[in-house]
Amino acid sequence: MWGKKSVMFNVSNLTVSVEDNEILKSFSLDVGPGEVHAIMGPNGSGKSTLAHVCAGKEDYTVLNGEINLNGEDLLDLEADERSTRGLFLAFQYPIEIPGVTTLTFLKSSLEAHYKANNREVLSTPDFMKLVKKKAAELNIDDSMIKRPLNVGFSGGEKKRNEILQMALLDPQICILDETDSGLDIDALRLVAEGVNNLRNEKRSFVVITHYQRLLDYIKPDFVHIMYNGKIIETGDSSLALELEKSGYNNYIK
Repeated sequence: MWGKKSVMFNVSNLTVSVEDNEILKSFSLDVGPGEVHAIMGPNGSGKSTLAHVCAGKEDYTVLNGEINLNGEDLLDLEADERSTRGLFLAFQYPIEIPGVTTLTFLKSSLEAHYKANNREVLSTPDFMKLVKKKAAELNIDDSMIKRPLNVGFSGGEKKRNEILQMALLDPQICILDETDSGLDIDALRLVAEGVNNLRNEKRSFVVITHYQRLLDYIKPDFVHIMYNGKIIETGDSSLALELEKSGYNNYIK
């Protein structure tokens, strides 16, 4: 439909079930380097299932298909291996981890990535310089990274903390699973600014959302309507505006 293009991240004919109930049905998606794809659709379409399966969450049965990043099938890898290969998932509801500071969590995560990719682990002073630099770029106060991970954080703080994780880990494909859930307009704008700061010609995004308002700030290259486990319509950013006005009834049959 869109002609030939370079593909970095590819989901091909993915069929997934949960307790013998098929959720994804021959789902396919091609994402090129630097592209932003938005996936919209009514509840129960399989959007979050797609995000979880790509990231390697258990409890799903993959019946068919492939998920490839730079030509490597991620389905052969554990969740942590997918992460170190360059996939990042921003959760709809980030969990709280009492007793573990955000700074400790970030340092452990970055060290694991460096070791997996045969890179020399940063010294503590160099790590502190890096995390403070990234936090400043995202307008994150130093006090936030010293607190227990997500404990007592507002919805906006939790999402901005995930963007900081993303900036440090430097992934190639970022999947945002309804990252706008529960955010007021100011928090939404701050999170979107963080995402936009990380956009470049090599890093791609799959943005899963119910609402067009997020796409006012994160401009997608492609918008897909997902229904009943697969994509039923693809367009440019104007498709999201049309959905905001008329809903899904014109596309769901």
